[in-house]
Amino acid sequence: MFQNAVKPRGRPRSFDERGALEKATKVFRSKGYDGVTIDDLVEGMGVGRPSLYSIFGDKRTLFLRALRAYAETKGAGAAKALFSPPVLRDSIAGFLRNAVETATEEGSAPGCLLICVAPLVNDTEVRQFVQDAVAAAAALVERRFCDAINAGEVRSDFPVAARASQVLDLGRGLTMRAQMGTSRRELLKDAEEAADLVLLPRGGNAAPGH
Repeated sequence: MFQNAVKPRGRPRSFDERGALEKATKVFRSKGYDGVTIDDLVEGMGVGRPSLYSIFGDKRTLFLRALRAYAETKGAGAAKALFSPPVLRDSIAGFLRNAVETATEEGSAPGCLLICVAPLVNDTEVRQFVQDAVAAAAALVERRFCDAINAGEVRSDFPVAARASQVLDLGRGLTMRAQMGTSRRELLKDAEEAADLVLLPRGGNAAPGH
């Protein structure tokens, strides 16, 4: 997204912007947005204050860039987990497992920048970004359900939109529980069980092939 951005003068050629944004993400995940100071970012990113301002701008601008980069990475992982398995149940389980793995990433505070931090930021642009990201995720899950209908894995009257919302709600719930300290092992187990619940058809009757 930012490859074509104009680079400020004086930037070292070897400077790793994506790596610096990942470090900034860890700081924001650990302290939240309001709790982070420029000194926290300087220390966590390993850059000088002048370099931070010249390359990334103020805290708000840096947060937006870190949020966008984080969402791109998280979205790519979620899409791969969702569309790689040929069986729908494995796709939903993989999507939820990916949410758990992202929320319990080693070396980072538990939780998620997009789910646990960004919604608390009182900023119109941040709020709109989160809403757009949620809509994009819902569209992905709906597309996977539609593929399953076309493949005969679930019935044609399967409630695509409602179940896609349910999947996202389950993913957010698992992520929030990770932030509260629930172990990755327990959350992964719950993700598997949640996938089965999502695919229960209306009325509780077995779906085709189950």
